[in-house]
Amino acid sequence: MKPAPFKYIAATSLAHALALKSEHGDEAKFLAGGQSLMPTMNFRLARPTVLIDINGIDEVSGVDLSETGPTCIGAMTRYRTLERDARLAAAFPLIREALPEIAHPQIRNRGTLGGNLCHADPASEMPALAVALRARLKIQSSTQRRWIAASDFFLGALTTDLQPDEMLTTIELPPLGPRTGSCFMEIARRRGDFAIAGVAAMVTLDDDDTCIGARLVFCGVGEMPVDASDATDLFKGEAISDKAIRDVAALAQNMIDPGGSVHASADYQRHVAGVLTERALTTAHQRARDGQ
Repeated sequence: MKPAPFKYIAATSLAHALALKSEHGDEAKFLAGGQSLMPTMNFRLARPTVLIDINGIDEVSGVDLSETGPTCIGAMTRYRTLERDARLAAAFPLIREALPEIAHPQIRNRGTLGGNLCHADPASEMPALAVALRARLKIQSSTQRRWIAASDFFLGALTTDLQPDEMLTTIELPPLGPRTGSCFMEIARRRGDFAIAGVAAMVTLDDDDTCIGARLVFCGVGEMPVDASDATDLFKGEAISDKAIRDVAALAQNMIDPGGSVHASADYQRHVAGVLTERALTTAHQRARDGQ
């Protein structure tokens, strides 16, 4: 298949790209890594009349890691950059653990974090991680800018809060608290395939090993990232036990509504999500205790 005819424009700056998007609106698409956009264009599921290439805009790429404040990641930052950033891996082990599960090295060499978030694939790992890490997203148009929580950004399958004249430019991650352990796990038919189910778990302990916070977010089991963190309320103010972990996993299973597919039934997805939740919470808890 080949894409429908379109006009190609290489933006020379962020202001230029936003002006073009304001002019063409829904008829225009941004070309970043192209790993999600180009296949949909080739199958003519997407038919933009204007393609705005933003690969030459350096001001929306790179990692600005702060020692005390939030870390900012440009939307054009490629996965390979995130994988190779040792400081980012140390500050956010959840990202380090999830990155190898995303597609294949060839895809990660070109794919961008912002492009992935804006594509909003329900099975994608990064939207779930953004919600788990309480990310804030900076969105700009030619006339204004706004911030939105990742939990409010995703509206449904392949649908976000982005308006026709806007661009996601920055992902902001608040620092993790001390004694926070995390774990990402997923299961797929083959490595690099879309996840049948995946889970991001985080546990924060005080000096007495009492839980003071926990996060639990799924990918692949709903039309957008499923935040099941309310299930972890069982942990708060308590020392986490194996039974409590099993109880949280059972609650979380009731909070998801997987649709099933040719690869896995809804019942199987729900079962796998429960198994992964137990394993991920157990690992995150141990890492928090070990100070990892």
